[in-house]
Amino acid sequence: MKNLERIYLSAPHVGESERAAVSRVFDSNWIAPLGPEVDQFERELAGYCGRKSAAALSSGTAAVHLALQLLGVGPGDRVIVPSFTFVATANPVIYLGGEPVFVDSEPQTWNLSPEYLRESLRCCAADGRLPKAVIAVDLYGVPADYEKILPICEEYGIPLIEDAAEALGSFVGERAAGSFGKLAVLSFNGNKIITTSGGGALLCNDSAIIERARFLATQARDLAPHYQHSELGYNYRLSNVLAAIGRAQLEELERKVIIRRGHFESYRLALTGLGVKFLSECEGVRANRWLTTVLFPEDKFSVDFHHQVRIGLEKALIESRPLWKPLHLQPLFKDCKYFGESVAEGLFSQGLCLPSGSGLSHDQTARVNTELMKIIALG
Repeated sequence: MKNLERIYLSAPHVGESERAAVSRVFDSNWIAPLGPEVDQFERELAGYCGRKSAAALSSGTAAVHLALQLLGVGPGDRVIVPSFTFVATANPVIYLGGEPVFVDSEPQTWNLSPEYLRESLRCCAADGRLPKAVIAVDLYGVPADYEKILPICEEYGIPLIEDAAEALGSFVGERAAGSFGKLAVLSFNGNKIITTSGGGALLCNDSAIIERARFLATQARDLAPHYQHSELGYNYRLSNVLAAIGRAQLEELERKVIIRRGHFESYRLALTGLGVKFLSECEGVRANRWLTTVLFPEDKFSVDFHHQVRIGLEKALIESRPLWKPLHLQPLFKDCKYFGESVAEGLFSQGLCLPSGSGLSHDQTARVNTELMKIIALG
């Protein structure tokens, strides 16, 4: 065990292209919050996702925050948020003084349930407080069911934000993740499929909205020779150095998707027949498989068996992680409304994320599979 190298869940995967990109920026002396690399990264992101414009930002959370502000969310306003997601999807609602209304998952994609989305909007309409926005998350790289979600939002006249933080490189038919909704969000955090160490982007087909986002993200500085500010702004822009890393990463995106999908297939082939369940793709969907996720159903395994697996893998120096704890169960949101049953709770109580980084070798994924099969066999 002493000679074993630790296997991480989703470590950054960089190489000589990124090193060369950073050197290019240093040689140009564009060591600044903005610059030509930022401009080009925005164009490339928008082009890849089929959008007209993009604003490169300091994080995906900043992108969610700006998206909500641009849609007019303020104190007392409701926003529909999936319960089964990372807290960064909901926190910006609180930043703006809004009220998250949580909705359960649907079983196939684990994403926002169209059924309970409709119920939540019907109830909000009945008490005269329709939400200002709906956020749908493309969880673990699997796009939400926009064929059903978008018409519901349109019926109630509510704009949709696509949180595609985990889904860059995923497609529904010919449409890329990040192309759905009024606005869309990407993340380039260190564990994402491409990384700028920290960073994100806001995407839209309305260039005026993106220009407004850039203004707010640059301390809302008015056009003047001196520093003048008429509105509250933020320090949310991505640096030129990090944008150069992002451009190098984006060039390798397709290869990274292929590798991660290969990891998923390796796990699926090794564990099929052992009672383990995987997050499936709907017809016509290509998921980027940012993280391979598995369920240990209670009709096949003991209660909380996923914790036994996680602890067993940790003893073998293999990082894994429970699925997201539903936000409606978080102390922070204990007073928020929730629409649904217990799909999200069931996923949390049975699921685990497995090592999925594009830098993992075949030998490393084989080692993970060997340990998994040992733990399952011991039951």
